[in-house]
Amino acid sequence: MPVFVWKGRTLAGEAQSGEIEVSRQEEVVDLLRKKKILVTSVRPKPGGISMPRFGGSPASTKDLAIFTRQFATMISAGLPLVQCLDILAKQSSKPAFGRVIADVTREVESGSTLSDALGKHKNVYDDLFRNMVAAGEAGGVLDEILMRLATYIEKADALKRKVQSAMVYPAVVLTVALGATAFMLIFIIPTFAKMFTDFGGELPLPTQIVLWLSGALQHFWWVGLLAIGIAAFLLQRAYATDNGRRAIDAMMLKIPVLGDVLLKGSVARFTRTLGTLIASGVPILAGLEITARTAGNKVIAEAIMTARTSIREGETVSAPLKQSGVFPPMVVQMISVGEQTGALDEMLTKVAVFYEAEVDTAVDTLTSIIEPVMIVIMGGIVGGMVIAMYLPMFKLITVVSGGK
Repeated sequence: MPVFVWKGRTLAGEAQSGEIEVSRQEEVVDLLRKKKILVTSVRPKPGGISMPRFGGSPASTKDLAIFTRQFATMISAGLPLVQCLDILAKQSSKPAFGRVIADVTREVESGSTLSDALGKHKNVYDDLFRNMVAAGEAGGVLDEILMRLATYIEKADALKRKVQSAMVYPAVVLTVALGATAFMLIFIIPTFAKMFTDFGGELPLPTQIVLWLSGALQHFWWVGLLAIGIAAFLLQRAYATDNGRRAIDAMMLKIPVLGDVLLKGSVARFTRTLGTLIASGVPILAGLEITARTAGNKVIAEAIMTARTSIREGETVSAPLKQSGVFPPMVVQMISVGEQTGALDEMLTKVAVFYEAEVDTAVDTLTSIIEPVMIVIMGGIVGGMVIAMYLPMFKLITVVSGGK
């Protein structure tokens, strides 16, 4: 993450300066404005790239959901904010997460707002979490916002697991099928090859093809692994670029059955996230920007950002979503009705509930389709190799019978 050097003045005119590690330059101004500092200059620090944090976030999604729900319960019970954080830090089952909460506690004790204190740990608390907390602090309904946030985290995690299972299941089945085929070609077929060599004579074409595949896999297996490695590397490089990611994400949405699961999952995530943010009092422009960053698909993210531009220019959200051609007509229509009736957050939540159920159905459909298809494919491969190996034996029996 880049480091920015800033200079500014307090409301009393006192000169201030320092360094801040954030993802964008605009965030520097926003953070300092909250601390009542007027920024006069901001520039990237030369070579100011922080060292990567190995190990990722110290808290899992489940840890964060439990923390948020317990925090909301304590706040609604009337406990002081600092005392709540202190209790949560001490009872955390993960020491690293406990240290993060303890650091947030110290920041709040020193006078920072809760949202600013959370902002110092972006690897744990994302933009959505911090913006909702900020809205809760501003509206004096922090306990309600935290409870809503806990529900959102739990539902978002459940949706993510369903979509992942839909993508992992075909990959696992395909890997097992390829592994079984490779095992037969490397260890079983060579036994037949030696026997056929001893018999002599010309082998049937299917048998020659299987023997050729077996020999190629035995002697040039490294070529296959190298090709897979190069393809994975090139795919990763392409996905790191905007155009490459857009093309790959668009292609993923067009895959039969699986693309339907991914699209419904993205729609559910988009509507759940935006509905939760708007209901919590986060401005719609900020909500759309956060939602675009959590969309998980470049095509859908760009459609959301186009909607954000439309809103900023005084137009509706539904019109650009319809023009994108990505979102189902029902989603666009319900969002349009929500805008017209002034109940956009409620309508988005209803759409999210519907599409979360649709993801369940789509995952079950995908599983039910893949199982028989893979059985047929595996049966065809194994059966084809068995027949190819037995053809020379049938031919030999015919020759022997004819000789008698």
